[in-house]
Amino acid sequence: MSDPYFQQLFADRIGGVNYGKGTDIYKFEKIKRAKRKALADHPERQLLDFGIGENDEMAPLNVRQRMADEIGRPENRGYADNGIAGFKEAVARFMQRNFGVVLDPVKQVNHCIGSKPALAMLPACFINPGDVTLMTVPGYPVAGTHTRYYGGSVYKLPLLAENDFLPDLASIPSDVRRRAKLLVLNYPNSPTGKVATREFYEQVVEFARENQVVVVQDAAHILLTFSGAPLSFLSVPGAMDVGVEVHSLSKGFNMIGWRLGWVCGHERIVQALADVKDNSDSGQFIAIQKAAITALDDDSIPQQIREKYRRRMTKLVDVMSRCGFACRMPGGSYFLYARAPRGVAGGPEFPTAEAASQHLITQHSIVTVPWDDAGPFLRFSVTYEAADEAAEDALMAETVRRMTSIRLVF
Repeated sequence: MSDPYFQQLFADRIGGVNYGKGTDIYKFEKIKRAKRKALADHPERQLLDFGIGENDEMAPLNVRQRMADEIGRPENRGYADNGIAGFKEAVARFMQRNFGVVLDPVKQVNHCIGSKPALAMLPACFINPGDVTLMTVPGYPVAGTHTRYYGGSVYKLPLLAENDFLPDLASIPSDVRRRAKLLVLNYPNSPTGKVATREFYEQVVEFARENQVVVVQDAAHILLTFSGAPLSFLSVPGAMDVGVEVHSLSKGFNMIGWRLGWVCGHERIVQALADVKDNSDSGQFIAIQKAAITALDDDSIPQQIREKYRRRMTKLVDVMSRCGFACRMPGGSYFLYARAPRGVAGGPEFPTAEAASQHLITQHSIVTVPWDDAGPFLRFSVTYEAADEAAEDALMAETVRRMTSIRLVF
């Protein structure tokens, strides 16, 4: 079949004339295909799914009840634009109560339809052709993708075990620093589980000032902090002058799919985001924002969720250690990041983490997410489905039985 006339019209940013003709398969699509094949080939074998990247419970009952109450109210039917005052005020209360961060809800807070759109829109506020976004890898690629859309480039900062999974800012070449506009961070980090220290954030503030770079800290996992109290970038002196923090209600409030978050920090950056957003969407459904107010004002919700995933993570670290993985309790997030095995005794070798992951899925129905950006690592998530602690323990026991039978080589 011949190409349609518009094949020549696709923008270079998505592939140009070759759009739709590539054979590369996105990593997560490969995992989905392998899962389907494992289920079809071995229906008798339980799928041990440590690849899921979303909470396994519904939003709390009081939040769902508030949503149900608000859906039928006529005052909630209109466009929300850049967010209702009540939601912004709830965010300000939440940030002060949990992190000691004082915000003007009118000027320093703006809602977003989840953190992903915010990370996509912020490059539009700053990036011109030739500019650079500094980004840690492995990590969430959205800000980098949109940087390239605007003609910029991404300079990758590898998160290495020998550097305690913190970026080496001093290693950035001077010509890159001169062209850099954004520094995108993510702590607690996905997928490494590293939690940033106050000292690191102080270095980030100094780096931003010296190099005139805007900091974007993705705090999606901040409420899943296991080592000490959660630390907001904005609580560090000077941080409010150099950047913003992006938050989500997905992880910490079991509101996966509700699509609501916020950007807070320097008022001029927040305003720029609001201006771009005004030309991109018309705001999240007001009933959802009002339900989120109930969530934000109830500190018991993130506390319960954090303790659940802390419990599961403690079990998983113990189990994976017994199975030969070199791992330790992460500082936060619901991900355990461990170096991938090199192969199977007397069997295949794994040149990459992806090869190891595919073997575990297809041959043993164990689902992980591979990362090869900064060495071969596997990511195990504690968001697997289990109805109660007994079900968790049964899944852990089956994991030990199956993993130890494989005879992995590290």
